[in-house]
Amino acid sequence: MNTTQKALLWSAIGVGGVVATRLINQQQRAIDLANRTTLITGGSRGLGLELARVLVEQGAKVVICARNENDLEEARQELAVLAEEKNNPYDILAIPCDVTQREQVRAMVEQIRSRFGPVEVLINNAGTIQVAPLEEMEEREFEESIKVHYWAPLYTMEEVLPEMRESREGRIVNIASIGGKVSIPHLVPYSAGKHALVGLSEGYRAELLKDNIYVTTVCPGLMRTGSPRNVLFKGKHREEQTWFTVSDASPLVSMDARGSAKDIVEACRHGQSTLVLSVQAKLLTGLNGLFPGLISDVLGLVNRWLPEPGGIGKKRMKGYESESALSPSALTKEDEKAAQRNNET
Repeated sequence: MNTTQKALLWSAIGVGGVVATRLINQQQRAIDLANRTTLITGGSRGLGLELARVLVEQGAKVVICARNENDLEEARQELAVLAEEKNNPYDILAIPCDVTQREQVRAMVEQIRSRFGPVEVLINNAGTIQVAPLEEMEEREFEESIKVHYWAPLYTMEEVLPEMRESREGRIVNIASIGGKVSIPHLVPYSAGKHALVGLSEGYRAELLKDNIYVTTVCPGLMRTGSPRNVLFKGKHREEQTWFTVSDASPLVSMDARGSAKDIVEACRHGQSTLVLSVQAKLLTGLNGLFPGLISDVLGLVNRWLPEPGGIGKKRMKGYESESALSPSALTKEDEKAAQRNNET
């Protein structure tokens, strides 16, 4: 065996050892989520509701929050029925809360504490999406994205951390996005907010390991939750809604929300550092790491195919107000079914 072969062999052994050590550590720090007080922000619909279902099935004390009280009550009633079916003995606690307001977050955490005890598992899932070319975006879209995707997770983490530190145990999951790794055309405010969340989440992970608190950063690709109905569209809003919804509904480029929720809960349970969901998201993230300039240029070409500015300009319309001949249609059938399932209608 020559010097090069020996070097390759020792490198392979080293990499294998690192991988094996990480897998062993993940198994050793795995926790049972039954009886754990779990808070899910944005838990009344979409991915948040799917996560709540999985946690109810695992016997957790589930708390969901959102701004819309009607959506919350519908979700609470459904989860209560599921809890009874799965012999989960805990009531479902649904708290109206705008997580961008620190005082409301503080009051919510106190209410949870008085009902179930300290929050042991926090899932920051609340989000907002605005779709339009950069020319139609305004400062308010960037402010909204940063408030929801950065400040809100910061507020919730800071409110639950004192008791997690005291007990020297805790799990925090921050739902970012592939947009937090690679900035996507016509989603610039969203991508900027998710980039901020990725940096915040990874930094908290590094600093909280000493306290036995594990922060997981989740970066999903497109997911069939039914959310396009509630996305904000500007400019040529019907064309924007069409490309976004058709992409979101396609099994070729988007993933099932139920399976994704199960993967996220497992990553939380094992204290996993990062979870990138979908083959496409993993490929795009990997290529961007290797060839960042190239990916930006490719996305620049993609942008040429997206709708130009115009239409309603800077006015905002929800997805359900922006329907077209192709959306809804057979191309968006899977997304419509997901919307019905996940309280997005």
